[in-house]
Amino acid sequence: MYSEIKDTLDFITSQCRLQPVLGLVLGSGLGAYADTFRNRTAIPFADLPHFPSSTIPGHSGNLVLGNAEGVPVVALQGRVHLYEGYSISEVAFPSRILGALGIRRLIVTNAAGAVNTAFKPGELMLISDHINLMGTNPLIGPNLAELGPRFPDMSDAYDGAMREMARAVAGGLGITLREGVYAGVCGPSYETPAEIRMLRTLGADAVGMSTVPEVIAANHMEIPVLGISCITNMAAGIQPQKLTHQEVIDTTAIARKQFDALLRAIIPRLATND
Repeated sequence: MYSEIKDTLDFITSQCRLQPVLGLVLGSGLGAYADTFRNRTAIPFADLPHFPSSTIPGHSGNLVLGNAEGVPVVALQGRVHLYEGYSISEVAFPSRILGALGIRRLIVTNAAGAVNTAFKPGELMLISDHINLMGTNPLIGPNLAELGPRFPDMSDAYDGAMREMARAVAGGLGITLREGVYAGVCGPSYETPAEIRMLRTLGADAVGMSTVPEVIAANHMEIPVLGISCITNMAAGIQPQKLTHQEVIDTTAIARKQFDALLRAIIPRLATND
């Protein structure tokens, strides 16, 4: 994998010399924020050596470098998922590339279903922790000591200081920012009502089909992570209607104004908080 990372890194730096200090993973329906970068360079995933390509609506599938709020950043405009048929190491590979580009912090975002019945679609949730129910881990296999330790600590997978800052910023903007535990499942089928009751018993507040592999890989590389979920629907069994991916896209479009405002305020704070 190390040689593949180097190949991809060499291609990116041949296209753009920007040195990003912050990375972003923009999930379902949330990628439009990367279109606002100044002096942006967008490279389709399909053009990047060894890079998996996204096949899901709402995921543009570009790596975008540029300046956001005066900060040099790199963003994944969309992501890939385990359910698309990729291996867990392939799913984590894009976040490995962000780390190899030299970022000092990572913001991961996603669309998620509410397990906590106090949450409402359109709200944002700060991820305090996660439960990995994907049945696998991106660190399985030989450890790459160049990237991180064999047994990385995950007790602060979502950096506490970054979460505290995000809460303060959201409060100043008047944005309701929930906080809770994200359960990562494999998909692509939505969960059954019985599975949602199980997740609630386990302590999950929201559920989705992404994020966990990227966060594990980032922690392995000792990159602090801030996680934000856009609550797009109530999970199965809470309300009578059927779940659809179109509902996810429609709700993220409604929440995008608050989401973008929160990112615009957080990014400069993260860049100077060293």
